[in-house]
Amino acid sequence: MRVKAIQAISPTKASRLRVCAYARVSTDDESQGRSLENQETHYRTTITNNPRYKFVGVYTDQGISGYCENRPGFQKMLEEARAGNIDLIITKSISRFARNTVTILKVVRELKGIGVGIFF
Repeated sequence: MRVKAIQAISPTKASRLRVCAYARVSTDDESQGRSLENQETHYRTTITNNPRYKFVGVYTDQGISGYCENRPGFQKMLEEARAGNIDLIITKSISRFARNTVTILKVVRELKGIGVGIFF
């Protein structure tokens, strides 16, 4: 029996995933603004510290309910994904992504269809 050794590909040589994050707070309250800033910092650090990821942004919406599909940050992120600029979206929870089941299903199916993953 022959054994063939396969060399590992280092993350710097392999193509890295283009990763963004999405964060949302539903009120314009000052403490919620700080929460949004903290989320942005956390996501930026998490993504940039992973050698398999290439940071492509944090998209945010403040003071807009997750029931509303027409959120500027959310829509901009979807435009970038449709344009082929995003491979993976990271968000805290499914409720931060959207609160409307129809919206969630529609968007998740669309993103899956174009090869974009979502990590909740």
